[in-house]
Amino acid sequence: MAKTPKTPATPAAAPAPAAEPKMSEGQRAYESKRAAKAGKTLDQWLKLKTKEREALLAAAAAKAPAATPAKQGFFARLMEKATKPL
Repeated sequence: MAKTPKTPATPAAAPAPAAEPKMSEGQRAYESKRAAKAGKTLDQWLKLKTKEREALLAAAAAKAPAATPAKQGFFARLMEKATKPL
């Protein structure tokens, strides 16, 4: 009795993830109130917030100083001096 192999679920069959972040009803109500205060719809408000967040991340990445090597500890410097030829 040979079992027939099951067909694997294809990624195309899976529903596409929503572009909108998952929010609870309370979060959605809060963001709706903030959008109304700004005179925007909820969709416009969420798009504006994502653009601002991306701009902040880009600015933080640009400001980040280049990685400087950490100063060696006391014993590491001592061992380095001790291993140097005279």
